[in-house]
Amino acid sequence: MNRSFKDRLKVSRMTLELTRQKMRERALDQFKQLKTCVLARELCVLVRLNRAAFNKEDAKNCCEFISKLCKEAGCDEPSELCSKAAEAVMNDEETYLELCTESCRKCGESKQPRKPKPEMIGEPEGTRPYVA
Repeated sequence: MNRSFKDRLKVSRMTLELTRQKMRERALDQFKQLKTCVLARELCVLVRLNRAAFNKEDAKNCCEFISKLCKEAGCDEPSELCSKAAEAVMNDEETYLELCTESCRKCGESKQPRKPKPEMIGEPEGTRPYVA
């Protein structure tokens, strides 16, 4: 049975729409990952590297914010540990460091190799037409 041109065009459009939907889902997932996990990890490293420069209140505020990012990403255990570290920093630096270290061990982002920066999907540089 031979399909008409309109039927083939309809199938083609549906396929393109499904591809666009998949690309959208992937991009939104990547956005959420960057917005929560990657940002939390980078901020955590920043706090740990600058521990000597921060006062206790700075560290507490930063750790509380990082804890919220982890919670938003669904990482409950690292979030709880980070929250406990935020409280501990005010009284006991050793406990703070232990909790911070444990939170970092539980962080899924720290276990993943660095991903290359996202690339735009489009035409290669050399194939664009000249426009005067």
